[in-house]
Order: sequence, then structure tokens, then C-alpha cells
Amino acid sequence: MASIVYYSLTGQTRRFINKVQGFDTYEISSAVAPVTMTEPFIMVIPSYESHVYGDVIETAEEFLEWADNASLCKGFFGGGNRNFAQLFCVTVKELSAEFDIPVLHGFEFQGSAYDVAKLTEELEKIDRYQEIKN
Repeated sequence: MASIVYYSLTGQTRRFINKVQGFDTYEISSAVAPVTMTEPFIMVIPSYESHVYGDVIETAEEFLEWADNASLCKGFFGGGNRNFAQLFCVTVKELSAEFDIPVLHGFEFQGSAYDVAKLTEELEKIDRYQEIKN
């Protein structure tokens, strides 16, 4: 079953993730060693100002480089603030380029009902594909 891996410094991303029902979730942080994923997942990463940015991207990179995690990541959802223009979802854009994993969607703050539905839809697509594959 597909799952969600996410980073939440201020709690906004966690509040977004808590709206999604029926999928396992794993919160990553620089204080916790990465887990080895065994099933496909979508990674949800917010964007922060530059003084916090390093910890966010380094933690995400470390997680993806751990074991076979990058190969199981099927896409990114990026959180941010559209007022930041080209910096909206900058973290997942950079991770996407670095790991050749697609950005599936961007959302603001805690996400809307549409954003929750979009994440659920993408997770269900992964599950359907896994069922056909197996």
C-alpha cells in the first residue's frame, strides 16, 4: 500500500497530512534516522525561507539516499506560499531535478479539500498500479 513521507517544521504540513485518511504516514526530521521504505510513497515537503531551507532539503536528500528509498518515491507534493512567486514549492522542484522524480502537485499552507483529494487520488493510482503489477 502506498504511503506518505513528509517533513513538517511548523506543523502546517502535518495538519495537511492529517486530513488524508487511509494511508500510512512517516514524518522525517533531522533528529530521527531515516527509515527504510518497502512500499511506494509520495513525499510531501514544504518550502521555507533560506535560513531554514538547508535543514529541510538535507533531511529530504538523506532520506531519499537511504537504502532504496529514492526508487520507491513516486512523486513530490510541495507546500508553500504563492506570494513567494518563483520560490513557491522550490524545495520539491530542486529535489525533483536532483533525483529525477516528478513534482505531482503544489499546495498552499495546510492545503485545501482539493489538495487533499489530489494527494488521495495519486496514492490510489499507485495502489492500483501495484495491484496490477502483482
